[in-house]
Amino acid sequence: MTDVEAVARVRVGSGRPVEQLVCHPRLPLVAGLDSERPAVNVWSCEAGQLHELGSVGAESSVYGDTVGWTRMKRTPAVTWHPDQPLLLVAVEGRVVQWTPTGLCELEGLPPTACYRSLAFGPGGRTLWASPSSGDEDLAWAISDVVDLASGTVTAGPRWDTGIAEHPGGGLVVTLASDQGATLGLFARVDHETMPAAMRVLRRALILDADGYETPIFSADGRHLAIRGNAYENSLEVFEFPSLHRVLATTLGEPSPGYPYPREWLEQMRAWSRHNIAFGALPGVLWVGTPTGKLVEVDLESRHAVEHDVLAGSPVSALGVTRTGELVVASGSGDLELLSVRADFAKTQGTHGSTSEADVAAFLHATSEVPEDGGWRHTSS
Repeated sequence: MTDVEAVARVRVGSGRPVEQLVCHPRLPLVAGLDSERPAVNVWSCEAGQLHELGSVGAESSVYGDTVGWTRMKRTPAVTWHPDQPLLLVAVEGRVVQWTPTGLCELEGLPPTACYRSLAFGPGGRTLWASPSSGDEDLAWAISDVVDLASGTVTAGPRWDTGIAEHPGGGLVVTLASDQGATLGLFARVDHETMPAAMRVLRRALILDADGYETPIFSADGRHLAIRGNAYENSLEVFEFPSLHRVLATTLGEPSPGYPYPREWLEQMRAWSRHNIAFGALPGVLWVGTPTGKLVEVDLESRHAVEHDVLAGSPVSALGVTRTGELVVASGSGDLELLSVRADFAKTQGTHGSTSEADVAAFLHATSEVPEDGGWRHTSS
């Protein structure tokens, strides 16, 4: 049996719901994207407490009625430094650096940079960014690889939707989107170059349509979940390293096809786009719902249990801390920290991780795409 208990709750400073939560990979810090304006708030989540530490873009103008691509272009992109309490926020043509001591703009970036996605490379010395700051015609066909020490910018492979690192290290996954189909691209991280390079591999996932969110790995690296897409609330989970799909479902009602009935559009939009997280329990995926419940999905047994955590307020975003607590944002503008306790039978599988061996097996079973193999000229 799993017990879920709220240990802390705070009101979001703006009073508006948070639409995405991004937890630091090693430190008790969480960033939350404001749903009203292109702003990001930062909280500490240490010792069972939540404390707001600062914000980026609080003075920005509100989104108003903007939707679609216009709204997406104003939505911030964020990434945490892998070791330090340092957050980068790409917003409206700038890249702002937040630390506990204050804000500053990141220096040394190309003046034409207008990044929509960011990720630190290993050790935090490299910044991977998309789209490219170079030739406008090739902006979405390649990416920027920035050496943060020297400011040198080189061309990297095409990607457009976040980067997730495997817990075993040395491997990342990202997306290259297209309306017809989206590729889930895996890449070996080349630590021997500076800046660190992504070496795209031939083995990939093929996803229907476009409009997916950044993939997420489970803490033990054995599962990969992808939330999407542009046409319905899809959720797919794959085993790693086999890439065997173990879950494919639609949250809410499946798409009835175009033209979409108004009632269906309303229920589709009621679901958060950032409502899934893997906690500390192996093989368990958490899914937030518009009714304020968290669904605990056991991927092995296919058994699901509902936990009523927000008393009917919608889950607007979900994240997980390094130590396995869940962070939940509500549609009423609150942020909660939840402890998750399970019986011994569930937790005993968390020891003896073979994530590094899984990465090695995955790399052994595929090969790298040559840099002149076409990725530099692929159109989006």
